[in-house]
Amino acid sequence: MAYYTWILAFHVMSFTSWMAMLFYLPRLFIYHREHADNKAFGEVVEVQEYKLYTYIGVPAMWATILSGGTMLYLNPGIFQSGSWMDVKLFLVALLIAYSFSLNRIRKTLIADPYYKSGKFFRFYNEVPTLLMIFIVIMVVVKPF
Repeated sequence: MAYYTWILAFHVMSFTSWMAMLFYLPRLFIYHREHADNKAFGEVVEVQEYKLYTYIGVPAMWATILSGGTMLYLNPGIFQSGSWMDVKLFLVALLIAYSFSLNRIRKTLIADPYYKSGKFFRFYNEVPTLLMIFIVIMVVVKPF
């Protein structure tokens, strides 16, 4: 199964790209919200938000899901190694939901640039970091 490591490498690269979007898009929301009075700036940020989500985030998310699913298909015995994989998959499901929530927020900010506060988006920006930390712990340490 030499190709398994190639799939794993692709999975890590796609996960990294997906995480880049998850880390940066909420930061753009902060700029969008805190400069809501500057229409020209808002228009530029809206384009950046759209491109980051649509051209980087969504393809990277699906590449992560498909490569991860392929690895699970090729190695179903991984579920016998403890419940760490179940916990990891639950956390990934939360990360997917978070990713979709970013698109909803992106669209809401276009209609209402005063939606939520910069403080809210600073807090919301920490969610993927926490999920990533626990996902990596599950995969590397396998505490369960």
